[in-house]
Amino acid sequence: MSHQIVIPTRGKLFNMGEFFTMTPGNIVTAVILVGGLILSIVRFTMGIGTVANLSDVQPWGMWIGFDLLCGVCLAAGGYFTTVACYVMGMKHFHSAVRPAVTTAFLGYAFVVVALLYDLGHWWRLPYMFFFPGTTSVLFEVGLCVATYLTVLFVEFSVCPCEWLASKFPILLKWRTLVNKCTIILTIFGVTLSTLHQSSLGSLYLIAPGKLHPLWYSPFIPLFFFVSSMAAGGSMVIFEGMFAHKGVHHYMDETHLKEADEVVFSFAKAISFILFAYFMLKFTDMLVQANEPYIFSGYGLIWLIEVFGFVLFPAFLYAKGSRERNLSTCRKAAAMTVVGIIFNRFNVSMIAYNYALPAADRYFPSLAEVWISCFVVTMIVTVYRFVVYHMPVLYEHPDFKGEEH
Repeated sequence: MSHQIVIPTRGKLFNMGEFFTMTPGNIVTAVILVGGLILSIVRFTMGIGTVANLSDVQPWGMWIGFDLLCGVCLAAGGYFTTVACYVMGMKHFHSAVRPAVTTAFLGYAFVVVALLYDLGHWWRLPYMFFFPGTTSVLFEVGLCVATYLTVLFVEFSVCPCEWLASKFPILLKWRTLVNKCTIILTIFGVTLSTLHQSSLGSLYLIAPGKLHPLWYSPFIPLFFFVSSMAAGGSMVIFEGMFAHKGVHHYMDETHLKEADEVVFSFAKAISFILFAYFMLKFTDMLVQANEPYIFSGYGLIWLIEVFGFVLFPAFLYAKGSRERNLSTCRKAAAMTVVGIIFNRFNVSMIAYNYALPAADRYFPSLAEVWISCFVVTMIVTVYRFVVYHMPVLYEHPDFKGEEH
């Protein structure tokens, strides 16, 4: 019996029925969005100090540690998947490209949104383009993220073009142009990702006295880049796991047929990346003679991070790919995603300012946590809209068989 899929483009242009159904998920989503909107108004009208526990001692908190460092890292699935498909010629990854690019585009777009909350004078975000600080790592990060977001927008634009083609035929010219530039966009995207993924780690090179020795290293830019590859591939598997449960009826037979092979191939690659990352971290700890710190409270946290969320999921990925066990691979993906978040939290908050007394340490306010949840919920909500209306998980019938 053939798989029947829902094709939104053959019905109404907008179908919001699934958004307004009174389900527990939609109710929770509405509560988070309304609460986040209220806190946003408070933050942008009364100042950052009304909602955040940030200070001169801890100017970067949860909005940087989670929304920026984790957001950019977990959105790396875009370059990871496009390189595998278009540069390395692994065409069986083709069905994973659009979901990965969509997730990456939304991730980077809402990283910029989240940055507005963290900036004291939020309207100054574009100032770097007019007053460039060419010797600043932060300027390089901002410039690369802005440029890569543009690249992702161009790559993603094929989906809305196909969705609106029947109403606006002129969009087909743009779609054709983007398809012809796929390789160029992919190479440009991975180059930019290499730069800013590593530079996010470079931001902490100026804080050797503030960041705990187990996390501080001259090679922290390399650690950030290597871990971003594992995070990006794991996020593709992790997101696909939920997509297969929640929007299974929007997937065509090609997507369903290729999905398992994408998981197993990614699992094999990520297992090697995680093993390499573990060896880099462990060797760096030995070279810097940080063994005494292992027998402290922070040492326990470091061991949990490196062994529990790097080495263990590496073994799980290897076992899952060898035995072709989807459940094992998905567990490894979930552990890797959690491990990346744990690492970025350690670098930006837990192991930062470690020498300060407990009473002076930073802890995020409830408003900061809520706004971060608000940003994530907006990403999920927009992703649902895109999947419900645009050809992301299936090939549009009018363009079936055409490569992108």
